[in-house]
Amino acid sequence: MRVATGMVSGLRAGPELAEQAVRNALDEAGLKRADQAILLLSRDFSRHPQTAILAAARAAGTTQISGCTASGLLTERGWQMDQPAAAALVFTHDAAATHSSGAPLLCFSGHNNLPFDWQGGPERFGLLDTDAATWAHGRLAENACSDIRIPGINTRMARSSGLRNLGPAQTVNHCQGYDLCRIGGQRAIDNLLRCLPAALREYPPLHLIAGLRRPDAPGIAILSANTDGSLTLSAALNTDDSLSWAIRQPLSAEQEMRQALAALAPCEKPDFALMFSCIGRGPVFYGDEDRDWLAFREQFPDIPLLGAYGCGQIAPAGGRNCLFQNSVITLLAESAHVQSLP
Repeated sequence: MRVATGMVSGLRAGPELAEQAVRNALDEAGLKRADQAILLLSRDFSRHPQTAILAAARAAGTTQISGCTASGLLTERGWQMDQPAAAALVFTHDAAATHSSGAPLLCFSGHNNLPFDWQGGPERFGLLDTDAATWAHGRLAENACSDIRIPGINTRMARSSGLRNLGPAQTVNHCQGYDLCRIGGQRAIDNLLRCLPAALREYPPLHLIAGLRRPDAPGIAILSANTDGSLTLSAALNTDDSLSWAIRQPLSAEQEMRQALAALAPCEKPDFALMFSCIGRGPVFYGDEDRDWLAFREQFPDIPLLGAYGCGQIAPAGGRNCLFQNSVITLLAESAHVQSLP
């Protein structure tokens, strides 16, 4: 299997962008046609993506086109968030890779939350972007959920939550639904302020702070601080639960991303990679540059990469599939059937 990517942007969201992205990827791979392709389109295509999907299918010579619209796109050559754009990864299958039961399950969703039937079952990796259009096998998914398998590859995952722990886990003493009232023997707001650095206590950046049930669990956002000292969270807790506070900061997030990628680097060099990031984590978070993308390029130069920015990232954790926010899910793929370009 040979693999390569292409990305094209323009002033209007027309099918020619999708067609050219696929053709560029085919040229890079030295292919006339592909057996399968992942096509990602900017949100500018959300209302009428089918013409772009058909154009990509004609250019690739296959109906096996899957993907979604997203808030931003990226490949190993760069990222695009400001203009209509299309990005594609194309590949051919080796004859020995026809069976896909053990292949990773890639998922795309336009829902607000992780679909219930995706939470269990096989491990899933992918992207959720609210109100996104999704497609598989060249057809739009009516329920805005699609998934595919890429046969003949093995994968390894690197996940960066971007959260720096502010202290040890503490016991929840009292809560009412989504309102955390007391934790660690204190009012919730007092406990949080005690854990924060002194410089942040006067005006705590609640939008950057999350609660963690476990180190590998998705962060629980703080929705509001209330006059009675309670905190309204994005998930309900129970009395006697354990919870720790964590904060998102660019330097610590970049360091965590580099460590996550470096932990996989001693293994076999990947043949290609998929990266699903948060719209609030990339250039918006780092100040007009995506340091997570830079970390990948430094750790794995010349590796084909396709990815997108969305509202949530899908990955397994704690024995189930979870929806993360403000995270980066990087899926490294290698196989005896994949031949990378020199």
